[in-house]
Amino acid sequence: MFSAINNGFSRMADHPDFGKLLLRLTFGILLLFHGEAKVHNGVGWIANMLTAHGFPGFIAYGAYIGEIVAPVMVIIGLLTRPAAFVIAINLLVATLLVKTGAIWSRTDVGAWALETEALYFFGGVIIMLLGAGKYTLIRNPRLQ
Repeated sequence: MFSAINNGFSRMADHPDFGKLLLRLTFGILLLFHGEAKVHNGVGWIANMLTAHGFPGFIAYGAYIGEIVAPVMVIIGLLTRPAAFVIAINLLVATLLVKTGAIWSRTDVGAWALETEALYFFGGVIIMLLGAGKYTLIRNPRLQ
C-alpha cells in the first residue's frame, strides 16, 4: 500500500527542473530584499566593521554584488553556478563579520541564531550544485 502511494506521488511530483526554478526564484527574490536595504541605507556600517577587522573598507561594496547582482543572475539563470557561489561566499563573510559570537546561540523560540544565514549559505551551495535547470531566460547552456 505504501509503495503504491509513494510511486503515485513520485510520478505526480517528478519535476526537478520546475523545482530548480522555484528554488532559484524564491532564494533570489528573498535575498534581493537584503540588497535593497543596502541600497537605501548604504554599506558604511559594513565598511566600518571591515576596517575594524583590518580589511579595506571598499570591500563593503561587494555586498551589492552578493545581494543584488548575483541574486538577479540566479533568478534569470545567467551564470547560475558562479552567481550562487558568490552568494554563498558573501553570506559566509557576512556571518563571520556580524554573527561570529552567535554560533552556539539560540533564539528566544529555540531556533539556532544563525538559521537564516545558514539557509542562505546552503541555499547558495545547493543552487551551485544543481545549476539552473531548463527553465531560464538564458538559452545558451554555456551561460547558464
